[in-house]
Amino acid sequence: YLARKFFYLWAKMTFGQVLPSKARCFYDQKILQKSFGGWKEQWTVCREKKLSLRADSHYRNLLLSLIFKAWRAYVCQKQGKRNKYYVAESHAKKQTLLRTWQHWLVYVDVQRTNHGMQSVALAFRERSCLRISWAVWRRQHYQKCSGHKMNILALQHWAQSLQFRAWLQWRELYLHTQNEKQKDTRAVTHHQQWELRRCVGAWLGYLNLHRVKKRQNELAQEFHRSRVLRRCFSDWQLLWECRRRVHAHRRDLEKQAARIALWRVFAHWKHYVVLCVEEAQQRELAEKHYKCHLLVLQKFWNHWKSRL
Repeated sequence: YLARKFFYLWAKMTFGQVLPSKARCFYDQKILQKSFGGWKEQWTVCREKKLSLRADSHYRNLLLSLIFKAWRAYVCQKQGKRNKYYVAESHAKKQTLLRTWQHWLVYVDVQRTNHGMQSVALAFRERSCLRISWAVWRRQHYQKCSGHKMNILALQHWAQSLQFRAWLQWRELYLHTQNEKQKDTRAVTHHQQWELRRCVGAWLGYLNLHRVKKRQNELAQEFHRSRVLRRCFSDWQLLWECRRRVHAHRRDLEKQAARIALWRVFAHWKHYVVLCVEEAQQRELAEKHYKCHLLVLQKFWNHWKSRL
């Protein structure tokens, strides 16, 4: 209790009205304020960086959506041209098949007619047996067959000429569509290259600006860190010096308290020894008194016995 009392008196005389606990609390508050200010500044920088990244992402998504719309329009146009080509090809096949079917029907009718005429001629020959008539009919029939073959060849030639003309028109249309496709492809490629060049230029400018900002932030953080470290080191040195003095004074007080306690123990021991000596003397006096009392009693007892 005395040591605590003297310690408080010494602390009050050394530090004044402000105790070390209050000074330490004030120091912790100031360190906390400085740390919060640095964290707030870093949080502001991170927020700006997040906003810039969000803007870049939005711009990139906008470009991708525009490119996707242009590609979809191109694909739709290409699909329409392809469907038109498929419809034209199907129509040409149907027309060719229809003409072939008509020619085949004509040929079947002609064959039926020829077979009928042949059967009639054979019957007529069998009925009349006239060789001259048979020869005339045979010559006429040969002439008819020749004319029919020539008609068939003429029809085939006309069909082939129509097919060749249609093929030339289809080839011209196909070459025109191929040229249009190549032009569209070149236009899309040129537009993509221009957009890519512009995006790369903007990205390089942003990258250079980001590098400059990052370098400035690093220099500012390094300067702030060195200044805070220097200030903390000076505060820590002062605090360590104060603590060293307090520990030295505390050791002195502990040594003095140990000496006082040792002196008190020695005084108590000395008093105890004195009390023990006095008690031993009193015990000896009591024993002597008791022995004397016993001797008197024995003397009176012997005297009473002799009288008895």
